[in-house]
Amino acid sequence: MNALVPLPVVLPLCVTGLKLAIGPRLHRFQRFISIAVLGAVLVLSVVLMVSADRHGPLSVHLGDFAPPVGITLVADRLAGLMLTVSSAVTLLVLVYSLGQGMADRDDQAPVGVFHPAYLILVAGVSCTFLAGDLVNLYVGFEIMLVASFVLLTIGGTATRIRAGSTYVIISLFSSVLFLIAIAMTYAVAGTVNLAQLAGRLQEVPPGVRTLLEAMLLTVFAIKAAVFPLAAWLPDSYPTAPAPVTAVFAGLLTKVGVYSMLRTQTLLFPGHRLGDLLMLAALASMVVGILGAVAQTDLKRVLSFTLISHIGYMVFGIALAGGGGISGAIVYVAHHITVQTTLFLVAGLIERRDGTTELTRLGGLARTAPLLAVLFFVPAMNLAGIPPLSGFIGKLGLMRAGVADGGGWAWALVAGSAATSLLTLYVMAKVWNLAFWRDAPPGAEEEGVVLESAEDDDTGDDSGDDEEGRAPGSGEASGSGRPAESGSGLPVPAGAVVSAGFLGQSITTTKHLPWPMLVATGAAVALGLSYTVLGGPLTTFTQAAATELLARTPYIEAVLGR
Repeated sequence: MNALVPLPVVLPLCVTGLKLAIGPRLHRFQRFISIAVLGAVLVLSVVLMVSADRHGPLSVHLGDFAPPVGITLVADRLAGLMLTVSSAVTLLVLVYSLGQGMADRDDQAPVGVFHPAYLILVAGVSCTFLAGDLVNLYVGFEIMLVASFVLLTIGGTATRIRAGSTYVIISLFSSVLFLIAIAMTYAVAGTVNLAQLAGRLQEVPPGVRTLLEAMLLTVFAIKAAVFPLAAWLPDSYPTAPAPVTAVFAGLLTKVGVYSMLRTQTLLFPGHRLGDLLMLAALASMVVGILGAVAQTDLKRVLSFTLISHIGYMVFGIALAGGGGISGAIVYVAHHITVQTTLFLVAGLIERRDGTTELTRLGGLARTAPLLAVLFFVPAMNLAGIPPLSGFIGKLGLMRAGVADGGGWAWALVAGSAATSLLTLYVMAKVWNLAFWRDAPPGAEEEGVVLESAEDDDTGDDSGDDEEGRAPGSGEASGSGRPAESGSGLPVPAGAVVSAGFLGQSITTTKHLPWPMLVATGAAVALGLSYTVLGGPLTTFTQAAATELLARTPYIEAVLGR
């Protein structure tokens, strides 16, 4: 069974090589192998999760080199659950992207560019979840970074390049800080293997250990978008195509949360920075949700709620007890699925009405009842309405906070309740504006060509033909207002800059592509399954929390003693 541990990393990379060798040909075959490999990764993830639950953590030393020389991959309950949830979500997003590519009538971009980069991203995510040492955790982050930049800037439009550059600069800064932390850790402990560090760091002077903890927490807080290190997120994610935005918002930030969970429980038990983590958790909740209240664009609303709800997960980590860790794990699994679903719904709204600007939307509950249901269920789940999984996760965290009894814990319990109510208010606001009220005057009709709101040219309009202005000519079709171009003109509210994979013009349609609807519906069902399986899920996460806090099962699985 241990031999299966590397496959979630190896399979996507091997198929990526095959796809690059084929090139932009055999489109149906390439779609098939992309879905097949992610399906295989999902099956492997479930097998690893079940095996880790029944028999304890699985580990493998690649090349049969023992620590600290070799590469160690470890699959315990936490890693297995994260692999399973992330594999399911990435498979659904891939199906969604196939529908978007077909709707755009663009086979070249999804098959030739999107699919290889997407599979590399999946491999990087799997690598971080399975990494048994700090160096390979860093390698997983860097694999994700390379793939992320390609996906964020796909199409090469000015807005995407600008947003992608911001993301890369922040990521490179965190990567440099991570390398420094790894070097310092090796200097004081003589190893970067997590199982060996669990013992050796306890012999390091407390001041040095606290410094290492602070540096690693800073790195992972940037990756997870914890306030005040989250300013990059709202401007980076919404500009990408809907599938990219969905998987980034739902999954990539949770890789940072996972790393915090792993290092805080294994390397720094009884950590000294608990109060600082609680402060960051409270600030993330409050600032994030207040930012969401102030937004009028659905994608930006969801981006700020993402920052806010990261605070719940950090809350559980900061409590450092079994109840808090278990609640954090439940909430991570819940949030990956629900946040991804909401961004997929935002992509459907953009495809149907040409905008995610709430002031330009309306009447969707009457004209698109299926779309309304697909939004309403995960929105209520995010708000924590009983008995949905969002409520289960929040209740577990708040109970753990009450049991802790400290001043910061009580402040976070109050902050959690207030944030949940404000999240409900934000979701109700979106519902009222986009779904419940009548459509405002000037809403786009079906068949309107919505052009890219940017241009890499210098503003030369000589290429416009008699049928109208060419894409990127400096005006957003249907709005009659100037859009952002190479000259730097502002993008008006409602201008489409990210609907197509390549930032190209699209045609609005009331008949949404069936793969996009099926994938979004399946994501909604996956979120509801956490409610149906709430008892087994909480039992599993409690066992995972106990295993994390005990540390011994992980150490013995890696070191063999």
